[in-house]
Amino acid sequence: MGEIQNCLLPDDLLYHVDYNVWLQENGDGTFHIGMTDIAQSLAGAMLHCRAKKVGKTIRAGKSLATVESGKWVGPVKSPLTCEIVAVNEDVASDATILNRSPYKLGWIVRVKPEEGADTTDLIEGAKAIAGFDAYMKQHELEECIHCEGFEG
Repeated sequence: MGEIQNCLLPDDLLYHVDYNVWLQENGDGTFHIGMTDIAQSLAGAMLHCRAKKVGKTIRAGKSLATVESGKWVGPVKSPLTCEIVAVNEDVASDATILNRSPYKLGWIVRVKPEEGADTTDLIEGAKAIAGFDAYMKQHELEECIHCEGFEG
């Protein structure tokens, strides 16, 4: 498990630094996508998470979902062109899961990438740590703040 300034970055995930999202391969050609620990710390306490509908095709760089916190409303962008095959209804009904468990329970959507989808911007391991370290410095985030009951 990687860590930068109290922010966790599990080693078994892929990341897109600019969109501040993670992807987990499911072994069946699909990926779960969620917000990083860094993103949930920047946003603060989540109020709502509205994912696009199952069956919707999302182009790379476009919104998979909209999240709202006490200090921010914005998109969760897709790092690849894909079709949404499932929505995490638990997160839809309780967006604070994104704060408490950004990696374990806090996936937002499961997607099936378009054949030949570009994955060149996805990184892992040491490259992800270096990329997010630069991102945190650029956004002047000194440390991730975890809420009570944080599960990673």
